[in-house]
Amino acid sequence: MQSQGKLLIIGFGPGAMEHITTRALEALRESEVIIGYNTYVDLIRPLLDGQEIVRTGMTEEVSRAQEAVRQAEMGKIVAVISSGDAGVYGMAGLVYEVLMEQGWKPESGVGVEVIPGVSAIQSCASLLGAPVMHDACTISLSDHLTPWETIIRRVEAAAAADFVIALYNPRSGRRTRQIVETQEMLLRYRSPQTPVGLVKSAYRERQDVVMTTLEDMLNHDIGMLTTVIIGNSSTMMYEGLMVTPRGYQRKYTLNTAEQSLRPHERLRTEAEPWSLGAMEARSAASADAADTVRDAQTAQPAAEPALRGASTSAGTGPQGQHGAGMPAAQPSGSPAGGGSTAVLSAERPAAVNTAARTAEAQPGTGAAELAAEALTRLAAGGKLAGEAASRWLDAAVPGVPAGTPQAAADAAVRTAPEPGRKAPLFEIGVSPGVGNKKFTAAQMALLAQCASEEGELEYTPEHQIILRVPTFEPAQLVEELRAANFIVVPIGDVIKVKACDFCDMEKDDAVPMANHLQAVIGGLSAPKETSVALNGCGMACYGAVLEDIGIVYRKGGYDLFLGGKKFGRNAHPAQPVAEGIPGDQIGGMVERIVAEYKEKGHPNERFHKFFKRVGVIQGFRHVDAPVTVEVNPVCGD
Repeated sequence: MQSQGKLLIIGFGPGAMEHITTRALEALRESEVIIGYNTYVDLIRPLLDGQEIVRTGMTEEVSRAQEAVRQAEMGKIVAVISSGDAGVYGMAGLVYEVLMEQGWKPESGVGVEVIPGVSAIQSCASLLGAPVMHDACTISLSDHLTPWETIIRRVEAAAAADFVIALYNPRSGRRTRQIVETQEMLLRYRSPQTPVGLVKSAYRERQDVVMTTLEDMLNHDIGMLTTVIIGNSSTMMYEGLMVTPRGYQRKYTLNTAEQSLRPHERLRTEAEPWSLGAMEARSAASADAADTVRDAQTAQPAAEPALRGASTSAGTGPQGQHGAGMPAAQPSGSPAGGGSTAVLSAERPAAVNTAARTAEAQPGTGAAELAAEALTRLAAGGKLAGEAASRWLDAAVPGVPAGTPQAAADAAVRTAPEPGRKAPLFEIGVSPGVGNKKFTAAQMALLAQCASEEGELEYTPEHQIILRVPTFEPAQLVEELRAANFIVVPIGDVIKVKACDFCDMEKDDAVPMANHLQAVIGGLSAPKETSVALNGCGMACYGAVLEDIGIVYRKGGYDLFLGGKKFGRNAHPAQPVAEGIPGDQIGGMVERIVAEYKEKGHPNERFHKFFKRVGVIQGFRHVDAPVTVEVNPVCGD
């Protein structure tokens, strides 16, 4: 029986040889196979001595993990390398996931050893000074595998809790808005002058360190190789360094040798009034005081009638009735109510007053109803997120029948933006048509009006304009754009349908097919942004044969191309899979290809990689493209 191999999952630190641990060096020497991302293999190549190397590009993490397990099961000692620490956004978790999918057992399966390394938060902090001296967290801004809604909630929680925050994967060539929204969220909780450190390629050849502030951070270069460290409320800048105090100044004097507290006194509860023990002691003292008061009252029973009389005169009689000694409450805004009461009442939404009156009229209102009302108002104010917000925004105000004027008024209050609340950023792509590349003056004027001073317009190579604008009414905006004959599509990992201009519409035989594809698959969600391109004649001058899915109209039929890779030094055209497809078949064929990709594609998996992985799509078999020179994309993605 063949002996089991071993998996060595190695974090080799920031990249400089002197920062690789002794155990990591030993593990590399022990290994027979080295598996890693291209750039990481290059960084440790001087340490290798004839081992077999398996290297892949970005987004190939799963295939690396699967290959590592396969080779280990063949009895080999396999090193899976990660920069930083393999257990912090590295390969350790993914290798374990692949093993778990196969039912791996530690006692009988391949051996696994995770070898720690210096993570980016540590290496970058050392170059900035001492910014991580207090509670800190790491957050990756990459939403390729984690929903953005989850990420921004974590950013908000960390900001509110005053953590020092290290941002990994802050920006790439395609992901540009995430760091902007993160800054906006942080500025809700932190001073604009909060110290921020930007470290690119720590301890590597092109290392770059920038000290800035939360307000100014986006004015500097931030990319995939940058780690962003944001200070907390006590972080300070001193002589070009970021320092976060640990809290010693609460008990110690830092500018004298003599301390006011002796060593045996420094850990006593009375020396730490902010501690949990001190809080408990104060609470116990308060309870003792309350017991003393109760004992005194018990000892003087004759005083009870007087106390009850005082309570009645204060308006706390049975059934909530006003006592004889207290006038009835005045209506809101009446002179007897006091000036401040009138002002507060005038500023309070009508639904709040209605709910209060309903609660007074119905003493039996339960805790569940009151909780539902509170959650509804929190959702309306933007304090809840995701499914919770949707649920409570859709809920009716307790006790108000649906369809009544009161229900409509309450709904308006719930959906109205909270005063001072910033509108969320809405991002869409607009074009005058699939093949039409000409915007009218009225359309351009409408886009400028929609963008206003707060939004922006970005022209793209796909003859599409991306509109980014803060708004509370995205549906109304889309309706207005479509009324102006714009095609409106979402931005991101969706199906993009595009076409040539059909020689200024002189060769328009394939225009109906382009419009059909836009109507049925344009804007559909996909594992990764996917282009379906159509050329109106055999010249194919628009480059459809370079796209993910290319269609060329020629001699009354359609030629189909699959799996193009448009960018990079290893770019290649799509594979021709069929010619002369009749017009009544090509649409359905493309729809089925897209449906299979949506169903079986991995998150963040590009179409050409999916085609290669599955081998066959709708009967069309993948053929490897000619081998070309690879490039390591420094921008990521």
